Amino acid sequence: MARGKKKFQIETPRGKISTYTISKGNLKGRTIARLDWNPNFRPNMESGFANAQSFVDSECVRRMAPETPKRSGVLIKSATLGTVIGSGEINQIAPYARRQYYEHKEKSRWFERMKNRHKDSILKGAAKYVKSH
Repeated sequence: MARGKKKFQIETPRGKISTYTISKGNLKGRTIARLDWNPNFRPNMESGFANAQSFVDSECVRRMAPETPKRSGVLIKSATLGTVIGSGEINQIAPYARRQYYEHKEKSRWFERMKNRHKDSILKGAAKYVKSH
């Protein structure tokens, strides 16, 4: 007694893989695997990545503030004013920002110091945004 082949179907959030047997034509009797992408996967993931990027940008600006040299607070505010949240780029638009960043005696390279201290918590927060979509 011959047994028929099992039909498999594997589903993930990205799509599904299913097998089926061809019943007509010159490929009759062959088993084919088919991959069907979930049409909502790309938009959902893109929005998750965009939200995660916005979170990373805002957290970096917020956590950089205590590390940034402060006389009048303009350098700290220039990061907020010069950055488009979600762009993936932090710009400090004060005219003296570059010189302070590289040449300040005690607080130079404040972004690098912030990144070394808070990288893990920022990445965990960003991962939550990606997983939620």
